Amino acid sequence: MSGTRDSLTRATWRNWAGNVAARPAREARPASVAELAETVRRAAGEGLRVKTVGTGHSFTAIAATDGVLVRPDLLTGIRRIDRRAMTVTVESGTPLRRLNTALAREGLSLTNMGDIMEQTVAGAISTGTHGTGRDSASIAAQISELELVTADGRVMTCSREEHPEVFAAARIGLGALGVISAVTFAVEPLFLLTAREEPMTFDRVTEEFEALYTENEHFEFYWFPHTGNCTTKRNNRSAGPANPPGRISGWIEDEFLSNGLFQVANAIGRAVPATVPAIARLSSRALSARTYTDIPHQVFTSPRRVRFLEMEYALPREAAIGALRELKAMIDRSPLRVSFPVEVRTAPADDIPLSTASGRDSAYIAVHMYKGTPHRAYFTAAERILTAHGGRPHWGKLHTRDAGYLAGVYPRFGEFTAVRDRLDPDRLFGNDYLRRVLGD
Repeated sequence: MSGTRDSLTRATWRNWAGNVAARPAREARPASVAELAETVRRAAGEGLRVKTVGTGHSFTAIAATDGVLVRPDLLTGIRRIDRRAMTVTVESGTPLRRLNTALAREGLSLTNMGDIMEQTVAGAISTGTHGTGRDSASIAAQISELELVTADGRVMTCSREEHPEVFAAARIGLGALGVISAVTFAVEPLFLLTAREEPMTFDRVTEEFEALYTENEHFEFYWFPHTGNCTTKRNNRSAGPANPPGRISGWIEDEFLSNGLFQVANAIGRAVPATVPAIARLSSRALSARTYTDIPHQVFTSPRRVRFLEMEYALPREAAIGALRELKAMIDRSPLRVSFPVEVRTAPADDIPLSTASGRDSAYIAVHMYKGTPHRAYFTAAERILTAHGGRPHWGKLHTRDAGYLAGVYPRFGEFTAVRDRLDPDRLFGNDYLRRVLGD
């Protein structure tokens, strides 16, 4: 075997939700960029395709391969912090949790982030992971430079100045352009956020959505199907002082109610679907209003221990509330029993070709089903509504769209595929999912 810590395997890899499985020919665990480049060159010489897998938090088969599965768990840590440029360069396999903790120790932070921190840096940006924000966009929009191992084993550094066309595409590259080995993010001095969480009726939050969006830096809400109830969250910068949730009250809200009790409720609903509406009414009233102030990653992110399947679409922001009302009407008149809340977030337009917010202010509608519960009828009906509004599916979440549809909702789709044709003409980094969404 080579020095790249390759191991022959026919072990089955599964994603976090358990709905995707793959049996790679072998796994590789490179510990340096040189070893990663050697892994790519060797696989190409043997006619094996290459995919990198992070923590498996994608619900699609975007990382599945029958070739070489690259595990980046040895490519971790911060390479350098440039306080003059206010950037941090981090190895691609670093989990977001470790990055956020390390940045906070240095008095630094990302501007915005998603609602979980389990993913690797490369996995999060490659699938377009985002949080919610009026002015601040996805994790990928905060990138200032990328290091990429291409299909011929070269190590390419790209930025707005160097290989700008590759940089534009590779910030959300779906793993189709190469293997990311390092990412440089813009960062800022550590700041405080005040979170205000409170229940609100569906009618009120939909009627006041535009005002709530406009008045808050970060606004999101969850609607509980079979009820008229929502939970809202407003995050805004604060001069302090820090006032985090108390240890006991925080545990009750974030662990017992949001994870432990919610797990039990979903298990009951899966076993006896007729109980779901009553459970939804109880769940929607379980979380009380609270306000707290803390550093960003303690406010933006939450633990997610209840396993589920998810589909999410980005719509033009002005279309989101109409689509959500259609979704509610569909559920109300159907025999569906939906135990998971529907999540609504926003993002400003950005300039990344395959970003779900590319070129338009966007709102996201995400639907979920508890793991092991039949989801197809619900997701199909929801997808019909969301695609009618020009929705763009999240690259790492379940959907049925193909390249024909996606080329119609992404004005810069051809720009991305042209870069792919140049960097990976033989589809070393391809798989069945990429064939469907990007074409051949």
